[in-house]
Amino acid sequence: MKRFLWRGFVGLLGLWLIVTAASFGYNLATNATATPPPGLKYVDAGGINTRYDTWGTSGTPVVLVHGAAESVDTSSRLVPLLAKNHRVYAYDITGYGYSERKAPYTIEHLAAQLLGFLDAMHLGGPGEPRPILVGHSLGAGVAAEATLEAPGRMGGIMFLDGDGLPLPGGNAGPPRWLVIPPYRTSLFRLVLDQGWLLKKIYNSACSPDCPQMDVDAWTRPFRQPGAEKAIWQMTAHGIPAVTPDRLSELKDLKLPKRVVFGALDTDGGDATATATRIGAPAPTLIPNANHLTLISSPAAVAAAIDALR
Repeated sequence: MKRFLWRGFVGLLGLWLIVTAASFGYNLATNATATPPPGLKYVDAGGINTRYDTWGTSGTPVVLVHGAAESVDTSSRLVPLLAKNHRVYAYDITGYGYSERKAPYTIEHLAAQLLGFLDAMHLGGPGEPRPILVGHSLGAGVAAEATLEAPGRMGGIMFLDGDGLPLPGGNAGPPRWLVIPPYRTSLFRLVLDQGWLLKKIYNSACSPDCPQMDVDAWTRPFRQPGAEKAIWQMTAHGIPAVTPDRLSELKDLKLPKRVVFGALDTDGGDATATATRIGAPAPTLIPNANHLTLISSPAAVAAAIDALR
């Protein structure tokens, strides 16, 4: 029995050494970072060097707050429609896109970046136009927290495919053993290199009306320096979100609110419960749309924003 146990131990030790060596080798071979696209614009937003863009010249300002794994570019089909009637602003949340990665990635920290972005864009201050915040998925919680902290600065808020709440299961993050180098780096880069898997995830979250996924456009932000560390830090305690009690405080705020979901969306939460919680009218459900309505149904999303009064 002792000999059997010893052989088993030696076998496991050998397997561990092989896997660890392979992990170090893979990480060394894939250590290159990707250059950002040319022509990006940056501004200081709450002490964070923040990538942003703007469209349109007049109308009620609209600030787009993207979701997890997204960026300014995720709204590329929506902004031309919105810019016809609005001055449109979008920025990359710290930890995603091409903005500076700066911890801690709490909902309060992300809201502070958003409020700093409003300062930089001269929105919501004394004598300045008050923006409509449109938070997609994770961005719904960011927009909600910023609105609760500075309600007088906002002209309205829309929850788009997101309820602002923590994910089911509480604050559970990735298995702790995966967070240990070098395995976390190998796992992170392996996922980025699986274009077929990423396309499958994208297609499951989008609808048949979505264009084909541009894998490089989605993964390039995650090949920037510090991106891997930021993702592990951000997800260590679950996705940043607002508690139900905190969200319910929106009900008492006298400003326009709207909840818009894809009718097929099972990832963003319960649209009806969300509308009730924040004191919004009955939710708008976009037919045949899933979690990425800003990509699949930009005209319907733009119409819903135009109607927010």
